[in-house]
Amino acid sequence: MPTPSSGRTLLLIGASRGLGYALAAEYLQRGWHVVATERAGSKSKLHDLAEAFEGRLEVETVDINDPVLVSALRTRLSSRVFDLLFINAGVTNNPRETIAEVATEEFTRVMVTNALSPMRVLESLQDLVVRTGTIGIMSSGQGSVADNESGSREVYRASKAALNTLMRSFAARHRGDRRAMVLIAPGWVRTDMGGPEGRLSIEDSIPNVVDTISAQSGKTGLQYLDYLGRTVRW
Repeated sequence: MPTPSSGRTLLLIGASRGLGYALAAEYLQRGWHVVATERAGSKSKLHDLAEAFEGRLEVETVDINDPVLVSALRTRLSSRVFDLLFINAGVTNNPRETIAEVATEEFTRVMVTNALSPMRVLESLQDLVVRTGTIGIMSSGQGSVADNESGSREVYRASKAALNTLMRSFAARHRGDRRAMVLIAPGWVRTDMGGPEGRLSIEDSIPNVVDTISAQSGKTGLQYLDYLGRTVRW
């Protein structure tokens, strides 16, 4: 039996694989209408998911590192409104590479993709979210400066800490905004990026992530939460 529509709408940036794809599937199973993005030419499994859910998934294309393509997506969606905008995008580098060893080009790639581009996408698309809606970005527990006691994955940690700081600045500029804002730490999940040693399966993480995001509806201000809804230290 098809899942009944909830009437709620999600714009999900970065959904071709891993956690993003799992988020698209979870929201569809809960009756949401989803607009999810992949990069042009990626031929992701999103198209099979769209067929399975009878038109409740629309697949769009964008490369978040290309401002021209982000602007084009904004233009295509200009007449739409969404209950939730969630930006899921990220890359990593060699986890053993220290800041003393990383090439400048690699450092730039990680920082631009994980911190600068998600915030530029947010700035471009945030006015498509209804006044009582939710804005979310996938962060990481490794973005916590307070909890960094191991010093590993230095470049990735720095990029997520930068993302968190930029999101705090966005929230400060939008003080009084009625929309909920949330940075999500999904846990160490076994995906292509997380690797096979991750403590959690996608099934452990993503349904809880969705529950946590849903629980923020109606709340104002920015929160940094893990997949179980627990506050993460900045």
